[in-house]
Amino acid sequence: MNWQTLKARLDLYEKLMRLDKPIGTLLLLWPTLWALWLSSDGRPDWMVTWVFALGTLLMRSAGCVINDYADRDFDLHVERTRERPLTAGKVTTREALWLFAGLSLASFALVLLLGRPLVIWLSLPALFLAASYPFTKRFFAIPQAYLGIAFGFGIPMAYAAQLGNVPAEAWWLLLANVFWAVAYDTEYAMVDRNDDLKIGIKTSAITFGRFDVAAVMLCYAATLAIIGAVGLGRGLGWPFLGGLGLAAGIMARHYLWIRGRERKACFRAFRHNNWVGLAIFAGILTAYVV
Repeated sequence: MNWQTLKARLDLYEKLMRLDKPIGTLLLLWPTLWALWLSSDGRPDWMVTWVFALGTLLMRSAGCVINDYADRDFDLHVERTRERPLTAGKVTTREALWLFAGLSLASFALVLLLGRPLVIWLSLPALFLAASYPFTKRFFAIPQAYLGIAFGFGIPMAYAAQLGNVPAEAWWLLLANVFWAVAYDTEYAMVDRNDDLKIGIKTSAITFGRFDVAAVMLCYAATLAIIGAVGLGRGLGWPFLGGLGLAAGIMARHYLWIRGRERKACFRAFRHNNWVGLAIFAGILTAYVV
């Protein structure tokens, strides 16, 4: 295999892992950072932080690969996804499965590097959630809620890494992430609703129907309420509330984008959720610095 052939292959793997689209990685990273800072009172172990950051990248990439494997037949019928490498036949299913296994093992090696038994045990359900989420679209009315658990499982793992246990606060934060994921992934599902109806995939956008916009905004409100309660319970003050206020303003802007249910506007709102996660993290970070 010459260099050009190898490079072309690696480019396909990069697309399969969505390394060219960092938004998904950030949507996993922000909740993990919330948890690392809250669990450590603003002084996270930097080794733990780097391990979780790299692990987030690896597991998000693994999740994209297994998602494309599970949806390879469905993606043929969706305008936005029909040219994905696996669906288009440019990458084989065997290659995809080996890539998923390799990424998962690399992520598990990072967990072993920490040497913390509870984190190691929690990594097993984390892997199961990441691998099984794509298949929930066949029978769950709101698979986005399952996605929220999968995307947010770094939260209890972060608490376990910092504290050696998982307090109730971590599970509340995970619940907040579930509401956030239902909100932003419903915006994402609104883009493909017509295609998903044709092929029989279940999504929250279909389940909520004409109440989709209201459901998104209610989920946003629940996210802020739960995170606000956690932060105030820890005694975080105005900088923290300022971060939540900024996040609320961004969410209000999303309402203006999605209320017309236009595909490009809904996709824009989905991608813009990176700023929601950043605003909340900035509030937490600043509260411990000031």
